[in-house]
Amino acid sequence: MSKTPVSFAVHDARFNVGGDDYLECLFSGGRWTEGPVYVPSGKYLLFSDIPNDRLMRWDETDGSVSVFRSPAGYTNGHTLDRQGRLVSCEQGERRITRTEFDGSVTVLADRWEGRRFNSPNDVVVDSAGAVWFTDPPYGITSDYEGHRSDPEIDGCHVYRLDPGTGAVRRVADDFQRPNGLAFSPDERTLYIADTAGGHIRSFAVEDGKLVGGAVFAESPGGRFDGLRVDVEGRVWAAAAGVHCFDPDGSHLATLQVPQPAVSNLVFGGPKRNRLFITATDSVYSIMLNTNGAWRL
Repeated sequence: MSKTPVSFAVHDARFNVGGDDYLECLFSGGRWTEGPVYVPSGKYLLFSDIPNDRLMRWDETDGSVSVFRSPAGYTNGHTLDRQGRLVSCEQGERRITRTEFDGSVTVLADRWEGRRFNSPNDVVVDSAGAVWFTDPPYGITSDYEGHRSDPEIDGCHVYRLDPGTGAVRRVADDFQRPNGLAFSPDERTLYIADTAGGHIRSFAVEDGKLVGGAVFAESPGGRFDGLRVDVEGRVWAAAAGVHCFDPDGSHLATLQVPQPAVSNLVFGGPKRNRLFITATDSVYSIMLNTNGAWRL
């Protein structure tokens, strides 16, 4: 693993996060890495290499990298449910799936009101088991990250899958390109990036519905992609580097990454204090003195 000296560019004196003064490169040689998720039961990180249609596995115990699944449905974002099962956005198959403990794959949703999704992009599962996901068109606009296809839905929206009935409901319909999403630690707020809009919006979560949607933060550089939240409620956003925002929306700091674009990130490791970062063709990590909120 190579190491690159790095530091935070601090924009607000309230920022008090520190840790390693270097980034470790865990993997390089992909085409477009995405969707990192840490699996604590196995001490490994899974991440997507979308154009190569493979899901990769980095082993924390020995640093080895192997192919976890290929073909992989051009998977993008991943998360774990409360039972520790892998939940994935398959851009190629235009569906949300769950990998069971025996390795079999269950389709959770592939349609809304009888019409196929565009290409589910990122996903989070709340403490009650509801699955929330975004549906931009990146997997159907060309054959690079999926299969070129015509859209069947009148736009790019955000959805919620009910854990009891399996019913899918559209919960936000005024996005240009909804992308990464993450809950606040208390699950009262859902942050959603709009890549084309150049901002992150915040919604109040009330009885399984989204209320509000005001702009939480404008991008200070690059296009917003994946999001994560730490235990202090700070929002960590992938763009040109990793930007950290206070819960009040203030831009606190930027972690520069030696790649043109950061696609996604996740807190992992035994204490959730290792930040894993997918960026262009590589995967990096840095140990910090803060911890990620449980919800991936």
